[in-house]
Amino acid sequence: MKVFKFGGASVKDAAGVRNVKNVLDKTGNGPKVIVISAMGKTTNALEIVIKDYLFEKQIPQSLQAVEDAHFEVINELFLDPQASIFNKVTAAFTELKNFLLHNKSEQYDFVYDQVICYGELISTLIVSEYLNSQNIKNNWLDAREFVKTDSVYRDAGVNWEETQEAIQQNLNINQVNITQGFIGSDPNNFTTTLGREGSDYTAAIFAYCLNAENVTIWKDVPGVLNADPREFENPELLQQISYEEAIELAFYGASVIHPKTLQPLQQKEIPLFVKPFLKPESEGTKVGKGQLIFPEIPCFIVKKDLVLISLSTLDFSFMVEENISEVFRLFHQYQMKVDLIQNSAISFSVCVDNKFNQLEKLLQHLKARFKVSFVPGVSLYTIRHFNDEARKSLEKDKEILLKQLTHNTLQIVTRK
Repeated sequence: MKVFKFGGASVKDAAGVRNVKNVLDKTGNGPKVIVISAMGKTTNALEIVIKDYLFEKQIPQSLQAVEDAHFEVINELFLDPQASIFNKVTAAFTELKNFLLHNKSEQYDFVYDQVICYGELISTLIVSEYLNSQNIKNNWLDAREFVKTDSVYRDAGVNWEETQEAIQQNLNINQVNITQGFIGSDPNNFTTTLGREGSDYTAAIFAYCLNAENVTIWKDVPGVLNADPREFENPELLQQISYEEAIELAFYGASVIHPKTLQPLQQKEIPLFVKPFLKPESEGTKVGKGQLIFPEIPCFIVKKDLVLISLSTLDFSFMVEENISEVFRLFHQYQMKVDLIQNSAISFSVCVDNKFNQLEKLLQHLKARFKVSFVPGVSLYTIRHFNDEARKSLEKDKEILLKQLTHNTLQIVTRK
């Protein structure tokens, strides 16, 4: 059993869907689980739908553009207007509209998960039907029946025992299975999501539960690069990365591999390959046991739109364990992901991700006990395996607010 994952860029249009068949033809059509994301920028578009819906309290006009985009793809892939895919996708959009009409909740995270899942559900319906029409017979699965989670909407935790039981008892390992990334369901059968970019994690969940031979993530890049080509010039391909190093890179914010993806694979030593979907025969990058990183070159990572918070005690006493534990309790309470920590005897600085928009509540709480200053909109740059040349190139022409060095990692916080 192998697990493939195709991201949104790889199925963004009709040509991308056709290329899924090309990849399967070149890699073999044996039994596998194929995890597929929403098409292109559908998730972003549905986020606009959610925002409009919660403001307007009715089905927003912005949903029509999402529906039109999907039918444009279908019309290009299926020449027969009587093909069953038209009814299936119409039914999915009708189901979504019914939710919007009858939903009583105004809780953003809950509404988000009930709506956003349709990007994955509809993309997989289209890919599954197209592959069947091209004689690649497959079974469409609703991931929510297999990936069981808690009820933390937008960032759900997996119930591994229930998930493993569902996958091992109900998934046919002798055929091609098409399912969704990113989504699961809670004990009340409401849809949950695993966090943005969680489709990689879904692939790892299925691989772990099925003791898969390997996982391949098909992307629009040659493999894992030492830098994001959108942010840095002349990135280079990393041919081999150990699990440990890949986890480090993911923790610091490397976007090619989801931070949660690697732990279950490492536990069972399941290799992960990252390959370009337009050149499926290429080697790409292998993540697994072995050499830390090859070639041994600096790796550049940037995370933007973070918040730098600096704290000190009101009476200039030490920032000791009691104070720091209280700070981290508040970070957990307000769902702040901490990306960098630096402290001295009387001060404590952190760089946090305010993705749940609870910064104001956090600051009010902190100001009751500490002297607080903060800078929003900062960027956190990280270099793994840095050298002087890499350090100088990164620091050039930047206003550095904070700098931290370990034996092989350099981090700087800049105003932009």
